[in-house]
Amino acid sequence: MQTSRRDIFLLACCQALLLVNSSGLISMNGLVGYELAETKSLATFGATTYVLGSALATMPMSLWMGRVGRRTGFMAAALVNVAGCCVAAYALSIRSFTLFCMATAIIGVYNAVGLQYRFAAAEVAAPADRAKAISLVLAGGVVGGFVGPQSARIARDLFPTPFLGSFLLLALFAFVALAVQAQVHVPKPALAETSTRGRPLSEIARQPTFIVAALAGALGYGLMNLLMTATPIAMNFCGHPFSATAMVIEWHVVAMFAPGFLTGSLIRRFGTLRIILAGVALTAIAAFVALDGNSVAHFVAALMFLGVGWNFMYTGGTTLLTETYTPSEKARTQGLNDFLVFATMGLSSFASGALLTTTGWETMNRAALPVLAVVAFGVLWLMWMRRQAPAAA
Repeated sequence: MQTSRRDIFLLACCQALLLVNSSGLISMNGLVGYELAETKSLATFGATTYVLGSALATMPMSLWMGRVGRRTGFMAAALVNVAGCCVAAYALSIRSFTLFCMATAIIGVYNAVGLQYRFAAAEVAAPADRAKAISLVLAGGVVGGFVGPQSARIARDLFPTPFLGSFLLLALFAFVALAVQAQVHVPKPALAETSTRGRPLSEIARQPTFIVAALAGALGYGLMNLLMTATPIAMNFCGHPFSATAMVIEWHVVAMFAPGFLTGSLIRRFGTLRIILAGVALTAIAAFVALDGNSVAHFVAALMFLGVGWNFMYTGGTTLLTETYTPSEKARTQGLNDFLVFATMGLSSFASGALLTTTGWETMNRAALPVLAVVAFGVLWLMWMRRQAPAAA
């Protein structure tokens, strides 16, 4: 099989448009929630329902795409996102926090399906190019990192109700994504993927490689989401304007995805597990920077370290996951992995507002360190097991 550079480029464009949606939503979600919610500790609940919507959609959409193909699933999710953004705009117009949370759950379906762009990249690449293809598609998020928060800022006051115009603009970007997705050619499910069942999911999940891949993806994403979701509110508490918040989120998202131009090559050179460990170290540095102060510069630096650390853990975890399944097991295994990611993100989103308003920004960053230790332990355990295997053989 030859690597399809055309489809990798188109998937990177889809990733960019996905990140316009998610980074724009992240930059304003907590602020909208803080304005609408009567109980301020629930300010980030809109982010929680966003993640829960993703979690609930992950397995059904993955299995459905396993039958009808990636392109159909991608396009259906873009249309769902248009509907979700319109519902969010209406919720703002009537000042309904409940309806706003329902809208973000609908938007979460788009995110759940969009995160499978990376798996589609692996399917249009030769085996030797998979890590690079995954990282290049994720790198497309750089554009979204710039455009999303700035779009939310520019459209914030287009209507008397703040941020209503921002959601309508995100709906427009979803229509653009629909046009790009229509040009993507990912191989349709082969007979081998639909005619046999493969191993039970419980057996697949017990593999040490799957466990470490899931730890890197789920805990890495969960920690990143915990701190990123709290950042707009924390900066507001510190007296920083929304323009500064949008800038911090913008550079954070750029830091999440810009390393994608290099991460695949780094994995090929140093190995997947070492790159995951590097991600753990960078995320720990982010926590220490956040503990050092609360100026805009501190927020920028901390969120950039957090972004690069996430990229290494997430890309490494995804690459590791591709080693754990056969073609007939692909959809279920990918669905389970992403369900674990979104479930962890849901918990972190829900905890984010409560932790920030009750314990503070510093305590949240301290709490990240023992979680990172769990990921590091898992990676070192798998390294040890792989060293022992040749000796045992």
